[in-house]
Amino acid sequence: MLQETSSPVAERELRASRLFKAPRPLVYKMWTEPEHIAKWWGPRGFTTTIQAMDVRPGGEWRFILHGPDGTDYPNHTVYEELAPPERLVLRHVSWPHHRMHIDFTEAEGGTRVKVHMVFESEADFQKVVLEYKADKGLRENLDRLEEHIASL
Repeated sequence: MLQETSSPVAERELRASRLFKAPRPLVYKMWTEPEHIAKWWGPRGFTTTIQAMDVRPGGEWRFILHGPDGTDYPNHTVYEELAPPERLVLRHVSWPHHRMHIDFTEAEGGTRVKVHMVFESEADFQKVVLEYKADKGLRENLDRLEEHIASL
């Protein structure tokens, strides 16, 4: 693992940052192509089935996270902003409602990815962090992305 920071911020925000040893266009592509994101999206032990992934402003990303215990978690996200290879903004319209900003910057011979999630309510934030361990899941998501990039 390279450099990482992760911390809950304020009462509705979750942030993480990771430096990847890969060029920015490649790292951005990992977030926007279904054949890649299906291989790393979700916390450790989860798998992802992509149902639809229309990467354009207003486009929908529908997927199911399959938990290690067999529980399925349907997800529905809408792309709000795309600025390849610098930024993605997504709105998670299924529960837990939140907006996710992903910034990609060139740094130290690689790409720094900063993820900033803002939840609709403090109650939703508390539930996903305390009950579902979303802060740990976000770190594991970035771990899996790092492993996928290394495997290419």
